[in-house]
Amino acid sequence: MRHNKKRGMKLGTDASHTKAMKRSLIASLLANDRIKTLEARAKAIRPEVDKVITWAKKGDVHARRLAIAKVGDKEVVRQVFEKAAQGLWADRQGGYTRIMKLGPRKGDAAEVVIIEVVTESVASAAPATKVEKVAKPAKAQEAEKAQDTKESADSKDENAQA
Repeated sequence: MRHNKKRGMKLGTDASHTKAMKRSLIASLLANDRIKTLEARAKAIRPEVDKVITWAKKGDVHARRLAIAKVGDKEVVRQVFEKAAQGLWADRQGGYTRIMKLGPRKGDAAEVVIIEVVTESVASAAPATKVEKVAKPAKAQEAEKAQDTKESADSKDENAQA
């Protein structure tokens, strides 16, 4: 019976094709760390990729079997579990993927995006603090302004003579 199967994006195809397409996209993304696809497809696989990485962070046998069932490729799952064991996402509590828009496709104006697995740590992603400029003394500022006006006047004279 098909009770409660409406959840998730349909992506314009029947259920079996949607499931196969998502599985293929997830395997490609985890194997290559970055893929170029349509925005709707990227949004559809984003939560499932996050689940697989969360399972990889757990690292137990049950999580590995769930990941293999979701991805369908044992080698890709092994690579993801190795990355997680090395602590790649240890300080991150979610948001393991990033979607960057590239613009509309030329043929049908479908929104094309790059979805990638985030690998840098949360601490390095924090914005750097601004360096404050040291105020120059008033006399130095006036001297610079006078120098600038003198140079501009000299350049005007040279242009007039030429």
